[in-house]
Amino acid sequence: MKLNYKRTLFVGFAFFLICAFWQAYDATIPVILTNKFGMDQFWSGVIMALDNILAVFMLPIFGAISDKCKSPKGKRTPFIMVGTIVAAVALVCLSFVDYAQLNKLSDVSAIDDPAALSTIYDKQADNTLKTPEGEEFILSEVMDKEEFMTIKSDDIKIVDGQSISYYTNYVVPARQACAAEATAAQPVLLVLFVVLLFAVLISMSIFRSPAVALMPDVTIKPLRSKANAVINLMGTAGGILVLVLGIVFATSAMKNAMMSYTLYYGVIALLMLGALGLFRLSVKEPQWSAEMQEESLRLGIEENDDNNKNASRKLTRSEFVSLILILLSVALWYIGYNAITSKYSLYASSVLGMDYNTTLLIAQAFAIVAYLPAGLIASKIGRRKTILAGVVMLAGAFGVASFMRIGSSALLMNVLFALAGIGWATINVNSFPMAVEMCSGGDVGKYTGYYYTASMIAQIVTPMFSGYLMREFGDTILFPYAAFFVALAFVTMFFVKHGDNKVVAKKGLEAFDE
Repeated sequence: MKLNYKRTLFVGFAFFLICAFWQAYDATIPVILTNKFGMDQFWSGVIMALDNILAVFMLPIFGAISDKCKSPKGKRTPFIMVGTIVAAVALVCLSFVDYAQLNKLSDVSAIDDPAALSTIYDKQADNTLKTPEGEEFILSEVMDKEEFMTIKSDDIKIVDGQSISYYTNYVVPARQACAAEATAAQPVLLVLFVVLLFAVLISMSIFRSPAVALMPDVTIKPLRSKANAVINLMGTAGGILVLVLGIVFATSAMKNAMMSYTLYYGVIALLMLGALGLFRLSVKEPQWSAEMQEESLRLGIEENDDNNKNASRKLTRSEFVSLILILLSVALWYIGYNAITSKYSLYASSVLGMDYNTTLLIAQAFAIVAYLPAGLIASKIGRRKTILAGVVMLAGAFGVASFMRIGSSALLMNVLFALAGIGWATINVNSFPMAVEMCSGGDVGKYTGYYYTASMIAQIVTPMFSGYLMREFGDTILFPYAAFFVALAFVTMFFVKHGDNKVVAKKGLEAFDE
C-alpha cells in the first residue's frame, strides 16, 4: 500500500493555481482598497470577506453537484476548467479598473514627490486623521507644510526612544483620505471594481470544492494524509512562486504603494492558465477514480455498505460530534490565520516597516519543508496529536510577534514566520483528511464543502472583526487577536474522538511488503 506520488503531484496542479491566485489576491486587494479607494480597515475587511460569504453558500453546493456529475472528463475536472478560465480573465479586467483609479489620483499618487505631498497637505491639513496605532491627529497641528513636504518613505525617526516612521504615520493616512474623497465624489470605478471582484470570486467558488475533493477521489483512505501533504506542497509552491513574483515586481516596496497591477495580474493569470493546461494534460480522473475504488475493495477498506461508490453513509452520534468539533477547530484557527494573511501586507508597512513578501516567502518555504514530515508523523502518532502540536506552534509564533514594532529584529520576525509556516503545514495536512475520513465515497464533495464552509465562515468574520478592532484600537491588535483564536482551536480539537487515520491490515504477500 504505497502512495503514487507522481499521480498526486499531477492532481495538485489544481490546488497550485488556487493558492497562486489567493496569494496574489490577499496581498494586493487590501492595498488597492485602502491606498487607491481610501477605505478604512473595517470596510476593507468587509470587501475582503465577500469571497468567504459567497463560499459559504457555493462551496457545499458545487461540492455536492460535482458528486453527481457524470461528465466523460470526470466529476471534478469540468468545474476546474471553467472556473479557472473565467477567474483568470476577470482578474485581468480587475487590473484595468485599478489602473483607471490610479490615473484619477495622479496628483497625489507619486511617492516622495514634493508636489504630490504639497497637494496632499493642502487637501488634508485641517482634517482629523488616524495613525496606524489608532491615534487621532490634525495634520496642521502636527507639522507645517514645509516639514511635511520633506518626509521620505524610508525615513525613520527616534522619538522618546521609539522608532517612528513619519511617512506611515502621517503621509499614508493623508493620502488615503485624499483617495477616499476622490472615490466618494466619483464612485463608479469602485462599483465596477466590486462587480468584477464578484465575478472573480464566484468563478473561484465554482471549482474550489471539486478541486480539493479530487484528491480523496483518487486516494485510498489510509494514504490521504500523505497525499494531502503532497497537494499542500503543490499549493505552497504556487504561493511561493507568486511571492517571488511579488519580489520581482516589488509589490511590497513603499515606493510602489501606488503602483499599477496590470502587468502583475496578467502574469498571475497566465500562471493559472499554465497550471490548468498541465493539469488537463496529465490527470485522468475517471480512470484513477475507478482504480482507487478497486484498490479499496481489494484491501478490505469499506467505502460503503453496498460497494457502490456513489452511496452515502449516515454518521453515528459520536462521529457527528467529532465532525462538529473538527469543523469548529477549522473555523477557529482560520479566524486567527486569515486575519494575518489578509492584513499583514498593510501591517508590515504601518507597524513593522518590513518587506512583507520576504517574510511570507520564508513562512511558505518552511511550510514546504514541513508538509511531508507532517504527513509521515501523523501516520505514526495520529492526525489529532499532530494537529495539536501544530496549533501550539502557530499560536506561539503569533503571540511572540505581538511584541514586534518598527526597529525590531527582522531576523526574529522571519524566525517566527518560519515557525508559523511549520505549524500551519502541520495543521493543514491533517485536518482535511480527518473531515473526510468518516464519509463514504459518494459524499466526498459534500464533506469537502462542509470543511470549506467552516473555513469560509471564519474568513467572513475575521477580516471585518479584525478590521474593526484595528480601526478602534490600532493595527497592533492584529497578532494578539490571531494568537487568541488559534489557541482556542487547541481546546476544541483536544476533544475530537474520530477522524484519525486507521491502520489497514495487510493481506497475503502484502504482509511481507514494506
